[in-house]
Amino acid sequence: MSKQFVYKLFVTLSFALFASSLTFAQAPGTAGTISGTVTDPNGAVVSSATVNIKNAVTGFERTATTDGEGNYRFNNVPPNNYQIKVLASGFQDAAQNVVVRNSVPIQVPFSLAVSGNIANVTVNADAIIVENIPTTHTDVDQSQLRRLPLASPGNGLSDAVTLTSPGVVADSNGFFHPLGDHAQTQISLDNQPITDQQSKAFSTQLPVNAIQSLEVITGATPAEFGDKSSLVINATTRSGINSAKPFGSFTSTVGRFRTFQEEGTFGFGNAKFGNFTAVNFERSNRFLDSPEFVNLHDNGNSIGIFNRFDYSPTEKDSFHFNLFLARNKFEIANTFDQEALGQDQRQRVKSINIAPGYVHIFIASTVLTVNPYYRLDQMNYYPSANPFSDQTQTISQQRRLANAGIRADVAYVKGIHNIKIGGQFQRTFLNEGFQFGITDAGFNPLCFDADGEPVEGTTCGAGTTLNEGFLPGLLSFDLTRGGRLFAFNGRATIKQEAVFAQDSMNFKNGLAVSLGLRFDNYNGLSRGKSLQPRLGVSYLFKPTKTVIR
Repeated sequence: MSKQFVYKLFVTLSFALFASSLTFAQAPGTAGTISGTVTDPNGAVVSSATVNIKNAVTGFERTATTDGEGNYRFNNVPPNNYQIKVLASGFQDAAQNVVVRNSVPIQVPFSLAVSGNIANVTVNADAIIVENIPTTHTDVDQSQLRRLPLASPGNGLSDAVTLTSPGVVADSNGFFHPLGDHAQTQISLDNQPITDQQSKAFSTQLPVNAIQSLEVITGATPAEFGDKSSLVINATTRSGINSAKPFGSFTSTVGRFRTFQEEGTFGFGNAKFGNFTAVNFERSNRFLDSPEFVNLHDNGNSIGIFNRFDYSPTEKDSFHFNLFLARNKFEIANTFDQEALGQDQRQRVKSINIAPGYVHIFIASTVLTVNPYYRLDQMNYYPSANPFSDQTQTISQQRRLANAGIRADVAYVKGIHNIKIGGQFQRTFLNEGFQFGITDAGFNPLCFDADGEPVEGTTCGAGTTLNEGFLPGLLSFDLTRGGRLFAFNGRATIKQEAVFAQDSMNFKNGLAVSLGLRFDNYNGLSRGKSLQPRLGVSYLFKPTKTVIR
């Protein structure tokens, strides 16, 4: 299957999703929607009532006001447990607990009692609702992300995951790794799977101020997540839909090593549509981890723009469109010796991510989610202008990695069952080029003189000793001996398909069980098929509110 065909397929699906949403409101991906009607004891609607949704652990909180028909609605609610509280003049406060696990809409109606009645209702707004699910995970909300000391330029997401999630460590340049694995991580961004390494040296990371919540999964991973599953970051981005008024922010920070960061956000919308934009710019004299105690040739900057557009014309269908553009540009840090030679190696990474999504509600318990996507990372590594300033070799590299695919699933909720069945189709187009040449005459000499020093040139004279470790295949690429640069150019297409089925069951006695089965087919640099059963169990001890997984 050609790259042009997959690209045309992606564009066609994106247009079809957009067109269908115009003719047919629901949150994308795993985020949920909570709505309901507030009434009085006689069944008459209560307008202008204040409805608040909150999770006291993560800090997630939103407030809405009922309309003229007594209705309220919360879109783009991250998976978690919440308390909903209703306040209205002349009525007693009321509250209910609700659990959001997928995109199936949840109806939470309220019938308010008139204030002044004998019965009194006490509502604890900060009550902690224990989340009883089998996956080992950490929930992080935007309110927590704003308070984190993000210290690595261009690596804010890595910092956030490392600082909030146990069993996750960072390497010297800040990229996160799960316990026992190297970079075996996946980001599910509004249901878009991203499994390519997100280190700032190879790609760009989504800015933290564009994220509404993170669910960092480190154990009992559900079957919907495959490929790299040692660490799964289920991310929900911020949205402007259902905003009561425009909102935004701007911050500017200054740190050591002449580190400056400017970031801004702006969102607006109503019940039908919304738009959210996040812009970030960072620069530092210590962009990478320095090999010395002082920073030598270590300047860099990062810029990123994220935009999410939502359109929700009816209660049956919704559409969202994510666009992310970013660029990292930095110098490769030098040692003292490299600085003395005038080494001036640099690197640039450019990324573009396009991800529309469509959600259709068949009935109240059944929801279809479709997410086509296209992502491109382009990396260029530049050598010094003087090749002999790079020792012992001069190297340049050009890499272009593009992903195009589609993910779809059907979610069904009935009784204790929370079922999801779906599949994924993806093509990865990899173009790789690199060049290198030997710049040190002592790296691969033909012979040595009487003092054991390497002899320059391509012949050995009298009094010299042959180098037993000489590699004749490298002679053509030895620039000190009149050679030329070695050049490699290659390309490959990696084909991946997957199907999965899972069921999360919550029993009244506090037992929760997650069952799943996933099949992956991989055909790329190697070939393989994998059938993966998934099982997770948790139990809630209600007297102490303790969950064992």
